[in-house]
Amino acid sequence: MTVLKTSMRNFFAHKGRMALSAVAVLLSVAFVCGTLVFTDTMNTTFDKLFAATTSDVSVSGKGASDSGETTSGNGRPPTMPASVLAEVRKVQGVKSAEGTVFSTSVTVVDAAKDNLSPKSGAPTIVGSWNSNDARTMKITSGAAPKGSSQVMVDADTADKHHLKIGDEIGVISAVGTHTAKISGIATFTVTNPGAAIFYLDTRTAQQTLVGKTGVYTNVNVTADKGVSDEQLKKNVAAAVGGAYKVQTAKETADANQKDVEGFLNVMKYAMLGFAGIAFLVGIFLIINTFSMLVAQRTREIGLLRAIGSSRKQVNRSVLAEATLLGVFGSVLGVGAGVGIAVGLMKLMGAMGMHLSTDDLTVAWTTPVVGLALGVIVTVLSAYLPARRAGKVSPMAALRDVGAPADAKAGLVRALVGLLFTGAGAYCLYLAAAAGKATDGSLWLGLGVVLTLLGFVAIGPLLAGGVVRALGAVVLRIFGPVGRMAERNALRNPRRTGATGAALMIGLALVACLSVVGSSMVASATEQLDKTVGTDFIVQNDGGQLITPQAVKAVKSTPGLERVTEYKVLDAALTTPDGSTSKNETVNAADPMYAQDLRTKTVAGNLADAYRPDSMSVFEGFAKKHDIKIGSTVKADFKDGRTASLTVRAITSDDVVIDKGAMYASIATVAKYVPADTMPLDVLVFATAKDGQETAAYKSLKSALHDYPQYTVRDQTDYKQALKDQIGQLLNMIYGLLALAIIVAILGVVNTLALSVVERTREIGLMRAIGLSRRQLRRMIRLESVVIALFGALLGLGLGMGWGATAQKLLALEGLKVLEIPWGTIIAVFIGSAFVGLFAALIPAFRAGRMNVLNAIATE
Repeated sequence: MTVLKTSMRNFFAHKGRMALSAVAVLLSVAFVCGTLVFTDTMNTTFDKLFAATTSDVSVSGKGASDSGETTSGNGRPPTMPASVLAEVRKVQGVKSAEGTVFSTSVTVVDAAKDNLSPKSGAPTIVGSWNSNDARTMKITSGAAPKGSSQVMVDADTADKHHLKIGDEIGVISAVGTHTAKISGIATFTVTNPGAAIFYLDTRTAQQTLVGKTGVYTNVNVTADKGVSDEQLKKNVAAAVGGAYKVQTAKETADANQKDVEGFLNVMKYAMLGFAGIAFLVGIFLIINTFSMLVAQRTREIGLLRAIGSSRKQVNRSVLAEATLLGVFGSVLGVGAGVGIAVGLMKLMGAMGMHLSTDDLTVAWTTPVVGLALGVIVTVLSAYLPARRAGKVSPMAALRDVGAPADAKAGLVRALVGLLFTGAGAYCLYLAAAAGKATDGSLWLGLGVVLTLLGFVAIGPLLAGGVVRALGAVVLRIFGPVGRMAERNALRNPRRTGATGAALMIGLALVACLSVVGSSMVASATEQLDKTVGTDFIVQNDGGQLITPQAVKAVKSTPGLERVTEYKVLDAALTTPDGSTSKNETVNAADPMYAQDLRTKTVAGNLADAYRPDSMSVFEGFAKKHDIKIGSTVKADFKDGRTASLTVRAITSDDVVIDKGAMYASIATVAKYVPADTMPLDVLVFATAKDGQETAAYKSLKSALHDYPQYTVRDQTDYKQALKDQIGQLLNMIYGLLALAIIVAILGVVNTLALSVVERTREIGLMRAIGLSRRQLRRMIRLESVVIALFGALLGLGLGMGWGATAQKLLALEGLKVLEIPWGTIIAVFIGSAFVGLFAALIPAFRAGRMNVLNAIATE
């Protein structure tokens, strides 16, 4: 009880000094809890949506996915004849059955041909209005569609794009473009996670999405009272045979949930990873806080030891303070985590994915995990300072405040740090020298961890030399004040090293990712310049296939020398070694594609692969199945016949674009795949006549004006799109890393604040002999700047080393250009100086307000 009382007294006596450490714990726990609440809420939202939108049993066309996605190679959804609906209605246990038509392989535009599809990645769905949808949608304006001239839209899409009754929209599918006017607006009675949904009447949906009437993509079946879904499924499956997919509501909902689960898990674990980084940075803050508090209370602890307190009691006292700090910060963090989750939901709403706070889900495990993490991390962080406190002898009560550093411990730490750094550097060398990316990635991960731990351990050792070098460049111009700031930073290398290390971690990751991102863009750009021999690429960014009408428009564009079609077909390949590889793809293109993409070959000539009954395979596939030039491969095409194709070329695996592709000509494939099941083009390439590139570019865009679902890019556009995609990903990662950097800034603030308290008497004496308030504040700001620059220098150097090693692994995948983004690196380094200035504002202000006489009288 005495230990607890002492701990609580000390905790509340130093509550101001504990505040920033508590904020670090709060932020880290909040991010963890916010991530868990956010992902749980998304799961709840999708669970409710899928449960509400699925019928007791559903029947879908051959080729439909388990989740109900209905897209085939010809751009039209798989269908079943209307006779299936009649058969299902006769099945025992069926209360009602309704045929529906829907497709996600569509683009919807307004009258100005602006795309109405969500930008969040959620699907655009066009389907027939039916009683199953009426369970989850309420018509709040207008009426349901009747006839081919009417369409109904969901309220979220209408609000986002300012659509109203009577507005004209166009539904673009593989069949063509259908225009209609909005007859009604329907509002979801459950949360819509962001999909754009448009409803037509059944007949119009059949004509618009499939191209003919008398067919359905799905049959929704409702069970009679007392009939289970499983029993109903058996009855329906027996009636329709094995030609169609029959699923219960649970099976459909589970399949839908599985589709979104992958995305949610990636998001969840990525965010938890960044929370872990913030925790790691927070450890340095907590260690620094308790180390300085223990040093400042050396005399007090010595007195406790002198009056009978044991080492264990002193140790437990410090750990009890850490426990109080952990509990306090974690409790607030759990509450803040719910706020973060709500904020993330609002952010997703701004991006188009609507999540209702009515579905906010806080599982009992979330606060337990948050509290456990916060308390455990805080207590573990305080363990070393607590041990140091326990070693204070009763004689320390007779000495001046502060205990000498343990030279032996410092030497051991330096040796361990050098060992870790050396081992990590060797692992990075092994990663760079690896022959396979998968093998090298393991060495890279180990090297990153070991070098990080090594730099953290040798931070105090490096502080002396690096701070002196920085001081010579940055501080000496400020005269005596600058020299004092340098000496203050050097006074306690362990503290400076730990404070700099907190900032080092976040900036090392920023530098590493910047190098990797820049290298990927530079490498891909180089590959485009070397291999792509076409001028223009036509594609749909959402994966929608290119219709024959659009291809015809491209081919009729003036100024083009050639147009190349490019299709992807599913096939099972039987190789000379007797094995059959299912779910392979064959890329079918016009023979000119050998000029459009100059792919390297290790054997044969790629142009020969486009000869009749010929193909190419990639190097890895050839080695695995003992394929040589002249070997015969049997290709069993989906929805077609089996072809015997002669291998005429083996392409290199040392490429980026179309890596792992196997080519054949469209003419060859057309002999074995009927025209009505032949897939539509995935891409179309166009090459301008010499000297007419600019005019052809404008003409091509004009020719595709009536096909707004497709984007025309020249090589410059394509490179910029690639750069923008990687840039957006990096910006998102930098945003998440900002949490760790914020915690690191708190560490600098706390270190300076405690350092000011520690040097109260010294500050008073300097003021007494003539140091002005302004000079004092400048000294503290410069000390903060040099500590921040020290951490930045270590972090950026370490991160560039990681990034350069990672690029060596990318080179094994064809991305061979190493590019250091010096602009970003220099900007981050300069920004670190401003971080130091910002962190010193409050400590410098408090130091400047000290009363000189009171400061001198402080013991």
